[in-house]
Amino acid sequence: MTGERRMASVGAAGGVGTAQTPDAQAIRVAVANVVDPEIRVVTIEDLGILRDVTMDKVGRVTVTITPTYAGCPAMDVIRADVAAAARAAGAFDVDVRTELSPAWSTDRISETGKAKLAAAGIAPPSPVRAPGQVLLQIAVRCPHCGSPATQELSRFGSTACKSLWRCTDCREPFDHVKAF
Repeated sequence: MTGERRMASVGAAGGVGTAQTPDAQAIRVAVANVVDPEIRVVTIEDLGILRDVTMDKVGRVTVTITPTYAGCPAMDVIRADVAAAARAAGAFDVDVRTELSPAWSTDRISETGKAKLAAAGIAPPSPVRAPGQVLLQIAVRCPHCGSPATQELSRFGSTACKSLWRCTDCREPFDHVKAF
């Protein structure tokens, strides 16, 4: 061996470029299904925290994740849960890497993730506006009744990435995932 490590990327559609002893797709699926410890209705894949899962030709797995923000207190738990899920799926050597650039944004949340948030009574974020674009957002809609008659009660909600809102029609409070 010349010291070169070939990495096989395990994408969402499955498949790898080289043969592995552990099942690369099973490991990728297990890691993708790790639940976010702060918003337990979505996975790290739903949130767009999971960037990549690779395996080299001897079966060493590298998982790359990006926190929702650099100081996210859940990252230690997420790293431990990712490593445990990969090992439970057959990985024997797991490296969980944090990648900060490009930074995570709420645009990375999948449509499935947004639907899960709304079903749990958490208003999903609005799209983030790209430079030079104008984004019209009339109101944050209530995830309980769908009304646009809502008001922000506190910029800080149950976690740092959420704010606390209330619907003025159904009077129910709800979290809203901040767009950034």
